[in-house]
Amino acid sequence: MSAFFFNQRTNLVNDVIEGAITANPWNNLARLESDPAIRVVARRDLNKNNVALISGGGSGHEPAHVGFIGKGMLTAAVCGDLFASPSVDAVLTAIQAVTGPAGCLLIVKNYTGDRLNFGLAAEKARRLGYKVEMLIVGDDISLPDNKHPRGIAGTVMVHKVAGFYAEQGHDLATVLKQAQFAAKHTFSLGVALSSCNLPQETETNARLEPGHAELGMGIHGEPGASVIATQNSAQVVSLLIDKLSAALPKTGRLAVMLNNLGGVSVAEMAIITREVNSYAPFCQRIDWLIGPAALVTALDMKGFSITAVALQGDIEAALLSDVEAAGWQKPIKPRAITWMASAHHSSRVEYKPSENEAVARVIATVTETLSNLEVDLNALDAKVGDGDTGSTFAAGAREIAAMLQNKQLPLNDLSTLMALIGERLTVVMGGSSGVLMSIFFTAAGQQLQQGASVIEALNSGLAQMKFYGGADEGDRTMIDALQPALSVLLVNPQDSLAASRAAQAGADLTVQLSKANAGRSSYLSSDSLAGNMDPGAHAVAMVFKALAK
Repeated sequence: MSAFFFNQRTNLVNDVIEGAITANPWNNLARLESDPAIRVVARRDLNKNNVALISGGGSGHEPAHVGFIGKGMLTAAVCGDLFASPSVDAVLTAIQAVTGPAGCLLIVKNYTGDRLNFGLAAEKARRLGYKVEMLIVGDDISLPDNKHPRGIAGTVMVHKVAGFYAEQGHDLATVLKQAQFAAKHTFSLGVALSSCNLPQETETNARLEPGHAELGMGIHGEPGASVIATQNSAQVVSLLIDKLSAALPKTGRLAVMLNNLGGVSVAEMAIITREVNSYAPFCQRIDWLIGPAALVTALDMKGFSITAVALQGDIEAALLSDVEAAGWQKPIKPRAITWMASAHHSSRVEYKPSENEAVARVIATVTETLSNLEVDLNALDAKVGDGDTGSTFAAGAREIAAMLQNKQLPLNDLSTLMALIGERLTVVMGGSSGVLMSIFFTAAGQQLQQGASVIEALNSGLAQMKFYGGADEGDRTMIDALQPALSVLLVNPQDSLAASRAAQAGADLTVQLSKANAGRSSYLSSDSLAGNMDPGAHAVAMVFKALAK
């Protein structure tokens, strides 16, 4: 099935346009009445005494180009079908609708279809008496030897500069000159982990091997200029910045735009922003940051682009001017991370490190087992949860293992040891798992302090974990393995093999359980759960198995 929400393919672009007009916060857009095959959106507050700015091209790049119509930016946008240039008639219709005595500037991305259709429309409009100029933007630096570099996200910067001068009432020659100046000083480069999915495609695009990315991406799903063998955010960003730096003036201030090509998560774009803002000496040149945001997309392409603009002439003033266009992102000053002193003082476990070889072996076995299970547990959890159980348990295990290695544990004082483990787990383990395990060890430590045996204390910790967590045996959680094992040890504390078998039997039972009554799995259907072992129960079973050896 297609990985794309839409109604009818034949009306897809019209639906996109109507949604954009409906959600526009300034209510300043209108659809031009014309032939159904002609899709033109224009400013409702049209002033024909000013130079008209028209852009457009294939759809699928939202919010471009409709999202950049409004005061201070475009006058109109001509929308073709997905990744297809609009017709000559459509462009000519837009020119006639919005162009007054001041004339019109067409801003076109450097693709053959756009050049030809907008170009012929411009010639026809001139023959009809209109003053028309056309600017072709080619900001992509991925193919330096290509005499026709593609127009990608940097086109938005040209829209902004041209819109600034048009809004002030400058003549067509001035608007064109300033837009050309901006285009000359704008450089972009994109990268992606996968291409986009088109409506009605039944298979996702998977050209790349795992761990690779395509460098030099356009905005139409075409292959990149090269393939790089990394997905590491710092490495990818540094590679892009180095290539951009080679194209930019060696010195001078910059505005940098971070463009989501459509399929990158908010979290990933934040990481990318952090990388850009940390990459010295490039970051020291950045005066203004635009984004991160989806500005010129390629449907749902899993990629991003970086655009750098040299702040020469009056480009900075143009970029900072206010606009009424929904897609534009107001530039901000990059800033260093600030830290605020915490007024929170939690009760810390006071302790002195001590040695106990037997206890050290147990801790080493448990932490090593959980660390080694990270990938397997994440894979199990991905089937029934959010795929992070292994990483969560491994984070706690590595923290305690590091303290053991550095001789920072009170190994000869079990009650304090368990309290300390509980304290550290709630800090380093995320989500409910960390809190539950912290409750388990903290409660067990309190019972040890009151004279209980180790097994009695652990069973008491289990009881408290069940009370606060709301889960019980049979609810498809780690308790399904933990409770049977601790029950066996309560009867015979030395029978670790029987405890291991009980834990494994409990974990195996979760495979048959089609209903979870606690945790994220409780929101899943029986079809999603049946046949999949609970990752927490599996972790417990593997720990008891390791201890029994």
